[in-house]
Amino acid sequence: MTTLTVTAKGQVTLKKELLQHLGVKPGQKIEVESLPGGQLAIRAARRKGSWKDVYGILAGKTDKVATIEEMNEAIEKGWAGLLNEDHR
Repeated sequence: MTTLTVTAKGQVTLKKELLQHLGVKPGQKIEVESLPGGQLAIRAARRKGSWKDVYGILAGKTDKVATIEEMNEAIEKGWAGLLNEDHR
């Protein structure tokens, strides 16, 4: 268990290993929920974005161009939980 010190301003600094455990990087947000018995629940805030944030993220990563049929097949396998069978 890690012990943190509260500053005179009422602030607490989380140690690097705790931030790494949460998967939080500088500039990202953390959510804190008050629980009964004087406890807190802390977690990385879910990033809110749009499809534009990921559009083109794989561009230039492969020379493969998938057809609509191949994409639909991959989607169907993913929903069925079979997507990784080709890679086993």
